[in-house]
Amino acid sequence: MKKNIAILGSTGSIGTQTLQVVESYPDKFQVELLSANNNSSLLIEQAKKFQPNCIVISNEEKYAEVSEALKNEPIKVYAGHDALNQAVQAEDIHIVLTALVGFSGLMPTYYAIKAGKDIALANKETMVVAGEIITKIANEKEVNILPVDSEHSAIFQCLAGEFMNPIEKIILTCSGGPFRNKSLGELKNVTPQDALAHPNWDMGAKITIDSATLINKGFEVIEAKWLFGLQAKNIEVIVHPQSIIHSMVQFTDGSIKAQMGLPDMKLPIQYALSFPSRLQTNYPRFNFADYPSLDFEPPNTKIFRNLALSYVASEKGGNMPCILNAANEVVVSAFLQRKIGFLEMSEIIEEAMELVNFIAKPDLNDYLNADLETREVTEMLINRK
Repeated sequence: MKKNIAILGSTGSIGTQTLQVVESYPDKFQVELLSANNNSSLLIEQAKKFQPNCIVISNEEKYAEVSEALKNEPIKVYAGHDALNQAVQAEDIHIVLTALVGFSGLMPTYYAIKAGKDIALANKETMVVAGEIITKIANEKEVNILPVDSEHSAIFQCLAGEFMNPIEKIILTCSGGPFRNKSLGELKNVTPQDALAHPNWDMGAKITIDSATLINKGFEVIEAKWLFGLQAKNIEVIVHPQSIIHSMVQFTDGSIKAQMGLPDMKLPIQYALSFPSRLQTNYPRFNFADYPSLDFEPPNTKIFRNLALSYVASEKGGNMPCILNAANEVVVSAFLQRKIGFLEMSEIIEEAMELVNFIAKPDLNDYLNADLETREVTEMLINRK
């Protein structure tokens, strides 16, 4: 039986690659729902090609354009965030791939889980912001959360057949981004174009900047904490410039399992959609002769402060990871607009973490309010620069 898939964020990097996977296996997958925030032209093109049951354009101002373009197609067209929260609950959907950027992925993922849908998770911010609530509901609804991030997919694959064996630690690998060997002095004047030049991965602008500051890796630490039931102290980050080993698990007997492969996001996407099966591909294969050595080094958290701040947020818990995420979304946008410098992003995030009201035991509304408050505080801090 085909799996009916909802792809949230279908016009982004992960979303478009997911559709490539779907197109390669027409006997395995059927697109049931597509959503985008602003990219109406690509969403229309995707809808005509893949013929989903419905699409949602989150920006309501684009509804008329999308609806008019698809008026002769047998496709329902909706607009707005509330519409997306309702659409993911449709009975015919089997699995929801959440590839929305940032905080916007939380609520539709929450409602999909409440409706009993399996989740292919490419939106790490959902677990960063509200991991405790999301994992609790997923357990209650007996919903699978299948990681799409290459690092968490690697851990998930290493744990296959090992779920009863205690983990000593997990090791998340990190390419180091475009500024791996830069000093603080060199980073002071880097431009958004410099930061967007990732050496190994092809990603959207926001996540590419997150990779350059290493906060992306910090978010992965927090996500791994909830996905695999660990504490931050049991999650190590190691810089591995070649991005061949995607992550590792060390068990209590001292043995280490690693998952390896060429950097290609279609592989973890496909694994999440087809789990527990592995589908045959014609993707390029890793050849040891092409990589005579693999390098590893510790990250420099004095230069890349965002990684250290992520550990602080994880250890403090409560709504602090939500504050961290919201502040980061605002400063990344400001950096891309050249309102602040590269190093100022960490300074402003740390200030916001000190200023925003901390709640030790937040509920869902507390997370929503903390997100709004943090954005206001962070904008104020940016305007003071």
